[in-house]
Amino acid sequence: MQEDKTVCPHCDQKMKKWKTPPLSTWSAEYFFVCFNDECSYYVEGWNHMQRSTEVSCSYRHRYDPDSGMCGPLPVWAPEAGKDQIIE
Repeated sequence: MQEDKTVCPHCDQKMKKWKTPPLSTWSAEYFFVCFNDECSYYVEGWNHMQRSTEVSCSYRHRYDPDSGMCGPLPVWAPEAGKDQIIE
């Protein structure tokens, strides 16, 4: 059975379709992003980034349906990027 990459592997929540910024270097028109504020990847990201870079930021899990790649989407605040969710 093929895994559903639109489900976050860190919290098992369905990810939201998210419009990529128009001036970004990403070629995809949209990603799927985990906006669960209780996701362990996002929650632990705040401590990891503070310890490793001394910057107050985190990241959310993202899936690029064009490339098939998954990775982090950097965020600087809990609401960052939520205005680009495609309903």
